[in-house]
Amino acid sequence: MAARALMFQGTGSDVGKSLVVAALARAFTLRGVTVLPFKPQNMSNNAAVTADGGEIGRAQALQARAANVPLSVHMNPVLLKPQGDVGAQVVVQGRVLCNARAAEYQRMKAALMPHVLDSFSRLKSAADLILVEGAGSASEINLRQNDIANMGFARAADVPVVMIGDIDRGGVIASLVGTKVVLDPPDAAMIAGFIVNRFRGDPLLFEEGMRQVAALTGWQAIGLLPFFKDASRLPAEDALGLGQPEKRKVGTKLRVAVPILPHISNFDDLDPLEAEPDVDLIRVRPHEILPNDCDLVLLVGSKATIADLRVLKESGLGVDIVAHARRGGHVLGLCGGYQMLGRKVSDPFGFEGEPGSIDGLALLDVETQLDGQKRLQAVEGRSFDGEFFSGYEMHVGRTQGPACSRPFATVDGKDEGAISVNGRVTGTYVHGLFADNRQRSAWLCRIGGTASHLDYNAEIDAVLDRLADHVEQHLDLDMLLTLAR
Repeated sequence: MAARALMFQGTGSDVGKSLVVAALARAFTLRGVTVLPFKPQNMSNNAAVTADGGEIGRAQALQARAANVPLSVHMNPVLLKPQGDVGAQVVVQGRVLCNARAAEYQRMKAALMPHVLDSFSRLKSAADLILVEGAGSASEINLRQNDIANMGFARAADVPVVMIGDIDRGGVIASLVGTKVVLDPPDAAMIAGFIVNRFRGDPLLFEEGMRQVAALTGWQAIGLLPFFKDASRLPAEDALGLGQPEKRKVGTKLRVAVPILPHISNFDDLDPLEAEPDVDLIRVRPHEILPNDCDLVLLVGSKATIADLRVLKESGLGVDIVAHARRGGHVLGLCGGYQMLGRKVSDPFGFEGEPGSIDGLALLDVETQLDGQKRLQAVEGRSFDGEFFSGYEMHVGRTQGPACSRPFATVDGKDEGAISVNGRVTGTYVHGLFADNRQRSAWLCRIGGTASHLDYNAEIDAVLDRLADHVEQHLDLDMLLTLAR
């Protein structure tokens, strides 16, 4: 029997669609319902490797985790990964199809709908309930033609819609009612209910507002959802979430500085360090100065390594990192960050833009050539000091050089990564090291701290449980099941 489905769209970007779907996935799973998440089209450089050897957006990975199910490429059949001068990398059912600029992609969408519907059909045969997340704003009627992300998908798959508005940004009544006004009547007819998200204060003060939205739209009021303060503890998908915390940590033992470059990717590598009570994670923008008292400089992944390396050097941060290393400081490069630490990065075939090459920071005696062959694989290994870990690789390019004779780890029986002669500069292609409690503890000890007492993955699941309880209290989940079809 095919699953029922319900789609959650938003009046705008960042109204909390991803978090609501994750919350409902955990809540319905705890009720004994088999749930699968689905997002027809996503745009993110924060991706996850799936069990079937592809990649999907990080939000769908979190939603799948909330539902206690393995990741599948069919949960996010179209993934757009912005990539410097060449536009965006278009990933279809987990595999790179091409690079396309915005106008080119608009012309491609009609041809992608069959893949979207195929993936949706596969999921429907394997679950009781599919929770579908829309993208951006449902009211972007200028993009309605050939739409596969919002109403285009809802109409094609006959999936009812719940509209989410964010009261925290103001004007939520106008945004909800206005969404119905601008939509074509057949599209508006797909909307069955609405949620007002991120409410702060006394909910009695907005009871009349909920009634007015229901009266003006004809939609069922699903609930007024209060702000969930622990949302920041969950992995973020959008780089907009990389702002400096409102309050800096005090009394920490370690300071970790992270350059935030324009095409940063897989930045969920930072989340476990952020969660460590003894670590002050400092985000450094290109116009800022690297703190001279940091214990570790961490260069994370990039979707446009050469472009980001150029920004790093021209801003002066590259000089700061080299000076930090010469003072005996620790430097770790993950994936694209590893490539930047070498002597040169070459792109002879123009995978990231115009063909060419750029000198790296020369902190590791290696060179990288981008070859277009993408490695997507979950891995397990053992670092140079004997500590085990699990993680994943997601990269293009081959890195070679004398420093590779001092590998960071052994993965699948092969040497991986590189370490400098003095042992203080390390590069690796493995993501997810810090999410592994064993390897995170080892890194904290390597840079002068003590072993971690944090069970990061258990903490994520605990937050998801609290989030599920939050939506059980404030949303009408029985009504949502009734609306699904």
